[in-house]
Amino acid sequence: MNLPVHQSATARRVVVSGASRGLGRAVARAFAANGDRVAVHYGSREEDARATLDSLEGTGHVLVGGDLSDPAGAADVAGRAAEALGGIDVLVNNAAVNLPHPLADTSYEDWAALWQRHVSVNLLATANLSHLAAHRMIDQGTGGRIVNIGSRGAFRGEPDHPAYGATKAAVHALGQSLAVSLAPHGIAVASVAPGFFETERVAHRLSGAEGAAIRAQSPFGRAGTAEEIAAAVLWLASPVAEWASGAVLDLNGASHLRT
Repeated sequence: MNLPVHQSATARRVVVSGASRGLGRAVARAFAANGDRVAVHYGSREEDARATLDSLEGTGHVLVGGDLSDPAGAADVAGRAAEALGGIDVLVNNAAVNLPHPLADTSYEDWAALWQRHVSVNLLATANLSHLAAHRMIDQGTGGRIVNIGSRGAFRGEPDHPAYGATKAAVHALGQSLAVSLAPHGIAVASVAPGFFETERVAHRLSGAEGAAIRAQSPFGRAGTAEEIAAAVLWLASPVAEWASGAVLDLNGASHLRT
């Protein structure tokens, strides 16, 4: 039987961090619709995460809460997810914070604290979960996939969110380093770099003059959708996408072109 590009012959075991809403929810739904079993991670939004879990097609999905900014918390999340699913085949590092801190308007105390928060969640949690999941994939001996959620801001700059832009650039670099080191184990690692896309968290920004300016960033005259990003994540995690390992895939509607 010839399977569609995304579909696998058996259900994969997928961990999606930060899946309580927004892109994480869309990613979890995409994998579930593909026939995979999903561990829905959340940090503090348990009610939203349960809504994500309840919306997933199929069976065998699980809810896993925990603080990824703490290395012990990340280990606990990975361990409980692997136990509930029976292993890990795919990790999607989506959990992130993006809090404003323009330098000229931010006190040094707040600046230092916000940088620490962004590094702990956006970068170190991604690194730690990747280590934990990759070791399980290596022990399983069946290869695997890691897909990181980066950002267009890593390339064009984020003047009001500099720690976000910097940590997402680091996530891209981390993914490329892991792509080289994990390839001998059959583990492919790639990243996506979305531009602005619609979620409930940013819906208020899409009205009025600000919304018009955001849509005008792309020659398509619109913002992206979480479902479009999720579809790319699903492909990068698919069996046919091994040769994309090390890639950073721009998903910004031609709003920022790298050279």
